Amino acid sequence: MLTTSHDHQARVQIRPGFSWDRQDAYLFDIDGTLLRSLDRVHFDSFAFSIRQVTGREVPLAGVSIHGSTDTMILRDACRQAGLTAEQLEPHLEKILETMRQTVVAGREGMELLLMPCVKEMLRYLTEKGARLGVASGNLETIGWIKVEEAGLREWFDFGGFSDRFPVRQELIGDAARQARLLAGSQATVCVVGDTPRDIQAAHANALPVIAVATGHYNFDALLEHAPEVCASSLADLLAPTQAVL
Repeated sequence: MLTTSHDHQARVQIRPGFSWDRQDAYLFDIDGTLLRSLDRVHFDSFAFSIRQVTGREVPLAGVSIHGSTDTMILRDACRQAGLTAEQLEPHLEKILETMRQTVVAGREGMELLLMPCVKEMLRYLTEKGARLGVASGNLETIGWIKVEEAGLREWFDFGGFSDRFPVRQELIGDAARQARLLAGSQATVCVVGDTPRDIQAAHANALPVIAVATGHYNFDALLEHAPEVCASSLADLLAPTQAVL
C-alpha cells in the first residue's frame, strides 16, 4: 500500500464551539478522502459494463464524477451519449452487477494511495470511543474492496453506498441511521469528505462535516460551502492532538 508524502501548506479552520474529535460516529467518504486510485479498474468498469450489457459505447469524458455516485455517473454518461432513461433503466441492474463482477475480477490490479495519516486518524477516533463507517458513492462491493485492499477494513463497522441510494444525500442519511443503531439514537454523527457534494449532503441531513482538501477540490473551494471543519488534510487536522500526546 502506497502512502502520500506530506509536503504542502497546512491549513485548518474549525467553527468555534465545534469539537471535531468528540463526535459519537464518523462517516468517511472513500475516494479522495481515505485513498486515491492510481489504477483504472473501477473507472474502466463503467464503459466496459455498459458495452457488455447494451452494446453501446458510452465514455465518461465530460461527466462530473467528483462527489457523484456510481449510479448517477452511469445515468449521466448514458444521457450524454444519447441513451435515454427508457433505454437504460431496464438494463441498469445488470450493468451495475457487471461492474461489481468486473472490479472483483480486477482487484489484484488495483493500486491505491492512502491519504496522509488516514490510519492514525482512524486509530485516534476509535480510541476515543467513536464508531466508524463509510459513506461512499461507490457500489457496496466496490467500496469494500477498496477499503480492504487499502488495509483499512478493520476500522469500519458499517457503510452507506449507492446501490440502493443513488443520491448522495440519501446514502448519507442511510449511513447515519446505521450509525445511530450502533452508537445510540441520540448519537452525534459527523461526515468526513473531500467534495462540496459531501458537505451539501451532510448539511441536508443536519450533520456536521469535516472537509479535507485531499481530493479534486482545494481548501478555499471547500471552505466556500461552510463545513464545520476545513483542513488541508487529515494529517494537518490531527497534528495538534499528536503534539500533546
